[in-house]
Amino acid sequence: MQYSFNNFLLDTELFELKKEDELVPIEPQVLELIIFLIEKNERLVTKDEIFDCVWSGKVVSESALSSRIKSARKALDDDGTNQKVIKTLHRKGFRFIAQLNSILDNEPHNVQFIERRRSLVQQTEVVVSTYSTKPKIAVLPFVNLSDLAEQEYFSDGMTTDIIAQLSKHRWLDVTARNTTFGFKNLSISHQEISQQLNIDYLIEGTVQRLGDRVRVHASLIEASTSLQKWSARFDRKITDIFDLQDELTSMIVARLEPEIGFAERNKTLQKRPANLQAWDCYHLGIYHFFKFTGKDNIEAQKLLLKSQSLDERFGEAYVWWAYALVIGMVYWDVKPTDTLLDDALKACNKALALDSQNATFYALKARVLLARKEYSLAILENEVAIELNPTFAAAHCGLGDSLAYEGRYQEALACFDKAIHLSPNDPQLWAFYTYGALVQIFDKNFEKAVHWSGLASAIPNCQYWTTSHAIVALAYLGRDDELQNAKQKLLTECPNFSISFAQEKLFYLKEQAQIDFYIEGLRKAGIS
Repeated sequence: MQYSFNNFLLDTELFELKKEDELVPIEPQVLELIIFLIEKNERLVTKDEIFDCVWSGKVVSESALSSRIKSARKALDDDGTNQKVIKTLHRKGFRFIAQLNSILDNEPHNVQFIERRRSLVQQTEVVVSTYSTKPKIAVLPFVNLSDLAEQEYFSDGMTTDIIAQLSKHRWLDVTARNTTFGFKNLSISHQEISQQLNIDYLIEGTVQRLGDRVRVHASLIEASTSLQKWSARFDRKITDIFDLQDELTSMIVARLEPEIGFAERNKTLQKRPANLQAWDCYHLGIYHFFKFTGKDNIEAQKLLLKSQSLDERFGEAYVWWAYALVIGMVYWDVKPTDTLLDDALKACNKALALDSQNATFYALKARVLLARKEYSLAILENEVAIELNPTFAAAHCGLGDSLAYEGRYQEALACFDKAIHLSPNDPQLWAFYTYGALVQIFDKNFEKAVHWSGLASAIPNCQYWTTSHAIVALAYLGRDDELQNAKQKLLTECPNFSISFAQEKLFYLKEQAQIDFYIEGLRKAGIS
């Protein structure tokens, strides 16, 4: 069969696409997708139909389909904005809308041709599936433990929302809802589900409603071993059922994402291959990043640079390297220079050119902009990150920082409260409290600054700036006994801490009044 449209000729028998007699280079699976959409051009085609046809029912992520649609549009001189050839109907599916000028019959389809075409597509799929090393997640339908069957909508709704929210963390591959709901009410082992879906982690849970209260329990399971990596229980009183569903979903997803990251880093450490690939270097780099020492920060930078060299299209390696660079400037021995900050910004822009819908990329670019004293731009980037992923706690923290340095203290503190509420086990939780303590100092709420510094100092890997903030607040409060203990602790944590050292490390502050107020607190404490 031959299909003619625009300047293209598609021949299903030869399995090729031409534009003005020139062969268009295209992956077999993408061409299979185009053929399927053309053959069904009289109507909308759902995502599930595409999965069944193009992937033969194999479970793949939504991002895999999005990638193939994008490639199909590119091959047909189309794009997601204009949609002159392939139209997306939000949450519904896709439709081929270009005018078919003629449909010419060639030889009838035969078994040999169909098998050849399928073989080409399957070969492409092998390449794609081995390339992706993202952790694969499946959210099983939460079980309704309530007596009333009509409460099933609440547990099903929570499951659907968790799938949708997790999908916004673009370093995860999340199995589609229709696939996981096929396991509803089935008694089947984690290992069997793992084999059927080819996944790394399962999320399961229960929902129970008694009167005006709801109890939700959620767990993260390593699929191949059935080991529970995390679990939590949430008890709430019902006021508005939909608001409650949104709140619980946001909290569960915000707490799941860092737990999956922690599990992935440990997996890489335990099974570190001799020949490191981009994904391995990335996770080892993040492991060293979150140890929060000067030595580990340098090692993180090296590993993230190596990850970039191994895969120049791996956006995460660029933005996390940029963030590691900035953190090295704020805490350790990396000298803040315009050249390095320019390099960091270029790395973030490169990542965003690869994926303009990744919330993490915007949030980490905002960190670089903040270090460059470009607070208004940092605010905008953090707001985009939160719009793309409302459960991303670090973006709320970053927005708080950016607002604080513009003098908008109450707005900033609300952002820190949100970050802490969303992710109380976040690997950067100590930073949430520490940055918040600095804002409390600028806002002259010294008691709260001491309290937040104390909460931060109780968290492993907390840094010397936490103690410095406590010293400034205690000095302004005149609490000399506590001040002496804090000064001894600071000199243990950072023996070379001084006024000049602090001034150099506060390079990211633009308002001289904020710098002077902080330095005056250090002088009151007897720091020279």
